[in-house]
Amino acid sequence: MLSFSLIFLLSACASEVAPVNGKRLPEQSDGSSFGHLMKSDIDRLADLEMHENTQSLRILMTKLYKRNPAELKKSTSGTVDEMVGWVFEGGHHWSFVELNGLQCTDAIYLAFKPEFKGDRVLSLIVGLQTMMIKARGGKTEFFLTDIVDAQSVYNSARNIEIAAWKLSNTRDENGQLYFLTNEMQSQGKEQNLSFEREIGRMVGRTDLYALTLSEKSQRGLTRFTQSVATALLLPI
Repeated sequence: MLSFSLIFLLSACASEVAPVNGKRLPEQSDGSSFGHLMKSDIDRLADLEMHENTQSLRILMTKLYKRNPAELKKSTSGTVDEMVGWVFEGGHHWSFVELNGLQCTDAIYLAFKPEFKGDRVLSLIVGLQTMMIKARGGKTEFFLTDIVDAQSVYNSARNIEIAAWKLSNTRDENGQLYFLTNEMQSQGKEQNLSFEREIGRMVGRTDLYALTLSEKSQRGLTRFTQSVATALLLPI
């Protein structure tokens, strides 16, 4: 059975683990509950990985809207927090008419298409979240009877990396970035790389989970060697 040390290792990558500002480790549910008894150690690892990556996407969506307020105005006259809350908690099953119902890699690609006039932040975040869910068999909570394909999880980590490159480098026909992300500080100070750090946490958690699944199933992962600048998103 998988050691609980892996769960704590994953927690160390979590967005909520920040000793420098006094934040606490994420709390786990009561181990005596019936639902908890139906979970193996790897199921609990999966729950934590999915929860923390979802939290990272919420953070990224908030940051992107604050750096790109014109995108927010395409969707709502409300606040950033209201929009993020509606996207993640609105009960719409991740199907948005604003995106023609597109999800997964289709929604990620849409965020960078020149002809798309809608909310690019919404499209990117919906694409990433639904890709993670699809890679885990369409689930966000895991039990003993669930089977998750390690290769799909691994592929999703590579897709996060590709999306991150597109986020920082893809430009429109006028040479302008579709998204403003990191910003240069005044001379003599470091660049703000908070977007890269949050995405790096997501990739680290996802790779750890994929490798753990691979070891459990004793099936190796097919690793891809390709330039992130020219790579196509991998199948999930």
